[in-house]
Amino acid sequence: MNNEIKIMKCRDVHGKESEVPINKFKFRPSVYGVLIEGERILLSRQWDGYDFPGGGIEIDETIEEALKREFIEETGIQVEPIIPIHSETDFFNPDYTDKYKGQYWNCIMIYYLVKKVGGELTKDNLCDTEQEYADMPEWMELKDIYNNKFFNSVDSVKLIENAKKQQDKILSK
Repeated sequence: MNNEIKIMKCRDVHGKESEVPINKFKFRPSVYGVLIEGERILLSRQWDGYDFPGGGIEIDETIEEALKREFIEETGIQVEPIIPIHSETDFFNPDYTDKYKGQYWNCIMIYYLVKKVGGELTKDNLCDTEQEYADMPEWMELKDIYNNKFFNSVDSVKLIENAKKQQDKILSK
């Protein structure tokens, strides 16, 4: 019998890689929303860059419930999912706050194109941990996505371009 422990490459929020035994990882599904209105996209402001509004799916939530909750928490905006547009896996070390020190996550990340159904921009719903690194969400011109820093493991520019194409296709019907 092979008693070798599998080692996985894991990244932190700044993209620094480390090698971690697979038995240290916790499974963490997450969901994110891509909200495009006209030629602008709503993004969560984090550190000196951006991410898509979203986060972990709780054990008692559906994907859609988590998406709606996370979007309100991070932006104040109420959304409805339109279609899933991307999914990806990320082996992640969320060591950016003491709450997550020593944790490693196998993140299944699901991205949805969403539409706004209510609410106003605010950062008042951020949890204590998010208040350490997140700020007021921002509308960004789509033409400006190429010159900004994103804090995630996906190709954010490609994801946004694809979301815009999907949205245009839906709206043209």
